[in-house]
Amino acid sequence: MSDRIAHADDNTFDATVLQSTEPVLVDFWAEWCGPCKMIAPILDDVAESYAGRLKIVKVNTDVAQKTPRNYGVRGIPMLLLFKGGKVQATHVGALTKSQLTSLIDKNL
Repeated sequence: MSDRIAHADDNTFDATVLQSTEPVLVDFWAEWCGPCKMIAPILDDVAESYAGRLKIVKVNTDVAQKTPRNYGVRGIPMLLLFKGGKVQATHVGALTKSQLTSLIDKNL
């Protein structure tokens, strides 16, 4: 996993995501989730190529339960793109790198 990817839980989500000065892509995931494992290398690549323009934060839904509930996470992986503390884009399910970069580029 890339050292450019941060992790947040219910206690650190506000400081890590909502108060960030740069846009944040949040990946709600779990260890047992196959599609989550499929997109992990894509997120690593994106974290490298968007360094300095976008922060990527992973939230394990088995550990953090309040935050996913607050954002209506019903299926994982679920990606939320935050800008200025507000959700700008949402995607549920696995996606390709080109689909992810398109989602990001449209909302940065």
